[in-house]
Amino acid sequence: MIPEQIARHRHQVLARIQAATERAGRPAGSVALIAVSKKQPPAAIRAAHAAGQRAFGESYLQEALDKQALLADLDDIEWHFIGRLQSNKTRQIAAHFDWVHGLADATHARRLSEQRPASRRPLNVCLQLNLSGESSKGGVAPEDVSALLAQCAELPGLRVRGLMTLPAPSEDEAEQRRPFRELREWRDRLATPECPLDVLSMGMSDDLEAAILEGATQVRIGTAVFGARPTN
Repeated sequence: MIPEQIARHRHQVLARIQAATERAGRPAGSVALIAVSKKQPPAAIRAAHAAGQRAFGESYLQEALDKQALLADLDDIEWHFIGRLQSNKTRQIAAHFDWVHGLADATHARRLSEQRPASRRPLNVCLQLNLSGESSKGGVAPEDVSALLAQCAELPGLRVRGLMTLPAPSEDEAEQRRPFRELREWRDRLATPECPLDVLSMGMSDDLEAAILEGATQVRIGTAVFGARPTN
């Protein structure tokens, strides 16, 4: 996709976000766009950056590190790791990312905290909830999230910012909203003055409106910004 198309598509996504925010009666600017750039070439990220995008989501560590090296001159990019965590990758994730969106394991939490460079601020993390109970889906069971949150609160290299989920796709808005509402309700139960959990990372290209109506503060959008991912 040429740069002008990426800029135009990003503008269209921002317009959808604004319309949904207004529909929800929420303040303008209360929903951030994470441009999911996995499988996209560095040139596409440069084009989105030139259009004003600063937050980018990556799922594959080595691919992301290669891009970061090639885009090192763009020193204001905020890198979000949105893939599934693995113990043998936590050191590099802790060193090279600003956010992790899929934390669901106490061992991974400890490793990320211990491996976070002292020169960097604590790593922003969102705890992933598995609201469907499907074994194929990542995330912590809702009944276990309170314990994980308490463990993370003791780790100086982490800053728990909120919750995230990846619901099953649906074309019905009411069905789309159900898991997002459930995540918001869990946030409301778990939040404290010390850990307000002000971030709800939920919603993608096909359901961002439903997510925003239920309180999303970050939406992770790939296809609607960059178009279909390259097949090679």
